[in-house]
Amino acid sequence: MSLEIGIASLVFLATMLVIFWRPRGLNEAWPASIGAAIILLAGIVSQADIMDIISKIGGASVTIMATIVMAVILESFGFFNWAAARLANLAKGSGYRLYWYIQLLCFLMTLLFNNDGSILITTPILILLLHNLRLKPHQQLPYLLSGALIATASSAPIGVSNIVNLIALNIVEMSLWMHTAMMFVPATLGLLFMSYLMYIVVKKKLPKILPDAAIDIEEHFFTKNFHPLKMKTSIETKQKRTKFMLKILLFVFTMRVLLFVASYINVPIEFVAVLGSFVLLMWRWYQLGTNPLDILKKTPWHILIFAFSMYVIIYGLHNVGLTNLLVQWFEPIVNQGLFQASFIMGGLVSVLSNLFNNHPALMVGTITLTEMGLNPITLKTIYLANIIGSDMGSLLLPIGTLASLIWMSILRNNKIKVTWKDYLSVSLIVIPISTIVTLTLLFFWVQLVFAN
Repeated sequence: MSLEIGIASLVFLATMLVIFWRPRGLNEAWPASIGAAIILLAGIVSQADIMDIISKIGGASVTIMATIVMAVILESFGFFNWAAARLANLAKGSGYRLYWYIQLLCFLMTLLFNNDGSILITTPILILLLHNLRLKPHQQLPYLLSGALIATASSAPIGVSNIVNLIALNIVEMSLWMHTAMMFVPATLGLLFMSYLMYIVVKKKLPKILPDAAIDIEEHFFTKNFHPLKMKTSIETKQKRTKFMLKILLFVFTMRVLLFVASYINVPIEFVAVLGSFVLLMWRWYQLGTNPLDILKKTPWHILIFAFSMYVIIYGLHNVGLTNLLVQWFEPIVNQGLFQASFIMGGLVSVLSNLFNNHPALMVGTITLTEMGLNPITLKTIYLANIIGSDMGSLLLPIGTLASLIWMSILRNNKIKVTWKDYLSVSLIVIPISTIVTLTLLFFWVQLVFAN
């Protein structure tokens, strides 16, 4: 057993080191899959364990990938350029007003899709917008950073907005609608607090008055890419394009609501998610004549490989006794009371997320909880505290979440430099305080609504 402990620990540490280092831009799925392969070859995880892993992450993975497909399809419709133009119009020349509309966009995109999909949508939109406004790099950074932070943290209110949240839901046997009932209010209030605190921190760096746009990026895109005769729906005017985009967003919102309906009536939510992405894909084919097979190249399938591989590695750590050790350490603390337990476990997951990424951190924290024999309301509350640590507390460092890694990769590809100093100048102030406030709100919300 001591040899297996050494192998599992070494594989985990080496995998996380390579993921953070990313030599030559190496995709995070590669080190994770290699680490998982070593765990399997060493016999630390059995075939029966693999089947258990698939049963736990299969539905969550399919659901998340289906919603990411929807996010990818939006780009084909010209949503990025349309949204960038709308933001510029709504800001009405005010850099302060633009900040709040960006916060709202990033929050809504995460609720409609998921945190990874939101980053894939909002970051290109903001880059388009800020470049078109000809803002200097130091003026762009507060918008990009605050948008990414709120987009990632906004996966907390509803479980379907984050793949690791969905996987953890299966582990604690908690329904999607129950997660939302217990979490939406305190997490959303926490996000509002976080947005306002970020505004205070970055306000001096925001331009008071925005310069005029270089070009009409909406008109430029649609004139260049869409010929009116090829479209089944006329979108030659801005008003018609707005109606067209709102129809798409309404469809996505409807499918999102149906996920909760499916959860409530015990229908696998992945069926609804796949149906929604299929209908949207066919709609695009009908409207634009775009071959649906192109989605195979555009979808970031590596997220599936990363999630499965990380779970194999974490399962290996579980099999060699890590979770038993954590239970021995933290069970006495958990038994002291729900308030202390929520803060200790939420804080633990926050720290582990920033050290090792939130995927393994939340998985370890959730598996540990299930080994403590807690009553249902205590288990669910502490689990939700773990979610706050995983989705919000993990943002202290730019390596704490897969979404933030994707964000940094997009910025690098667009030759936008964000240093750790830039990131920490905001996160060191905002994230710890916001996490503590949100954990407090969760405790009092549960006591108010669910304790009896």
